[in-house]
Amino acid sequence: MNVVEWTSAGPSVLASFMASLVEFVEALTIVLAVGVTRGWRSALMGTATGLIVLVALVLALGRSLSAVPLPLLQLVVGFLLLMFGLRWLHKAVLRAAGVVPVHDQNQAFTREIEAQRGAGDAGRAALDKIALVTSFKTVMLEGIEVVFIVIALGASGGHLVPASVGALLALLLVVGLGLWLHRPLANVPENSLKFGVGVMLSAFGTFWVGEGIGLAWPGADAAILVLIAVFLAVALGLVRVCKRLYLAEPVKPTPRAAQTATAGLTSSGLTWIGSELLGLFVGDLWLAAGVVVWVIGAWAVEARYGIAAGVACSLFAAGLAAALAVSAVRQAKHEGGRWR
Repeated sequence: MNVVEWTSAGPSVLASFMASLVEFVEALTIVLAVGVTRGWRSALMGTATGLIVLVALVLALGRSLSAVPLPLLQLVVGFLLLMFGLRWLHKAVLRAAGVVPVHDQNQAFTREIEAQRGAGDAGRAALDKIALVTSFKTVMLEGIEVVFIVIALGASGGHLVPASVGALLALLLVVGLGLWLHRPLANVPENSLKFGVGVMLSAFGTFWVGEGIGLAWPGADAAILVLIAVFLAVALGLVRVCKRLYLAEPVKPTPRAAQTATAGLTSSGLTWIGSELLGLFVGDLWLAAGVVVWVIGAWAVEARYGIAAGVACSLFAAGLAAALAVSAVRQAKHEGGRWR
């Protein structure tokens, strides 16, 4: 790539770096806890194995996607990226509004240490299967999101290498800080990062889905910057609205245990993998359904009537922002009445 191409790939590198930073910080928290309590040899072996598998996935999937026609690739990958970004932004808005708890790396670190100590004595001289599996699973679960982000940002925009560089820089930064601090990176503003990443991924996804269904964005790639501004403004406004609704909603005498009534359900094998993958893109069913309906409707209208580009693009983005707003407001009112 020449200098001009790398400059145009800047947003992809930044989005990949920020999103990967969040996931790597979460993975590092668990790996550190496993290493402290059960031994570093097994924890690092599990981590290394997970990273090797993830790199292989990026190489394999990245090459296979190069043979897919660009419009179809933009539509499919863009839609998944849109669902992924809106899920992150939806949760980030509710966290910022105080509707759902803010993620705390120190608490996660403490919980994992307690869980590992309760798993039995670790044989420091031998390979510890619990430490190996725990670190491998953690790196894989968090890394799958990184792999998807890298491929989505890279393949659709033709910037697979820059997006991979962004993820690699995030990995090196987190590993370096982890080795230096030797503790969870609690000072990293993870929830603020998730808010920003959710905005960026939602904007990228909206742009690519729009191109995939035949919309001609005014200003071409520059429209992504406008979409970022739109989603940021909507999300910041939603934080204030959801906070007011959550605090104003009268409390209902519903036991808290009901919130996690299905949390204890476990699965294995392909079913477990399927549920984990689905969870990458679907956090709120109302939001997911609204996005699917709106995209299909916009596709049908564009194919039949061919509305003016500026109007069609504005309506398309507004509908997606509206779906996010309705979903967040609905959950803020619901949670405010249940748990306070």
